[in-house]
Amino acid sequence: MSAVPAAPDQIVHVVDDDEALRDSLAWMLEANGHAVAVHESGEAFLAACTPEMTGCVLLDVRMPGMSGLEVFEELGRRRCGLPVVFITGHGDVPMAVSALKQGAVDFVEKPFGEREMLRVVEQCLRLERETRDRRLQEADTARRLGLLTQREREVLELIIVGKLNKQIADVLGISIKTVEVHRARVMEKMGAHSLAELVQHVVVLEPGAVPR
Repeated sequence: MSAVPAAPDQIVHVVDDDEALRDSLAWMLEANGHAVAVHESGEAFLAACTPEMTGCVLLDVRMPGMSGLEVFEELGRRRCGLPVVFITGHGDVPMAVSALKQGAVDFVEKPFGEREMLRVVEQCLRLERETRDRRLQEADTARRLGLLTQREREVLELIIVGKLNKQIADVLGISIKTVEVHRARVMEKMGAHSLAELVQHVVVLEPGAVPR
């Protein structure tokens, strides 16, 4: 199976106390274009984990010391956004299902095939990229909104609910010419080239709302 390579900064973190499994997973993933980091325990992974990490985590459910579920819960407390896939034995499936309800992406039962594992990893990496891109877009939109004057925000709010320039002028008690000037400045500051693009920029933060 030909895998889609991850983004250059994405790393697949394999967390498992079984050295043979760690090595075989690392070899398979690297052979398919993925960067891999291996961790022999949950504690070792958490010690290396930083907020800047991107990629995903393949996490064994049963390990000496911290279990996979305990590691997963700690990642949640740290607000870590890395997608997690559990590696389970047959008896661990109920625990893995419980983890899915808490936000894990998937679980893979041992023994697993290369095709299945690659599919799950690529799903996780795609999800992580999309989530990161969305957060970057939200941050950029918030920054641009911060550049608007109070009057420009008022004009923006009326634009995105579909008001025409004349209607905006009537609501705000200003001339149509002034509305046009404010509208042009809003478009420029928000980096939008069309009304549709402007609306898309704003609703990415909160549909129907413009932060004040």
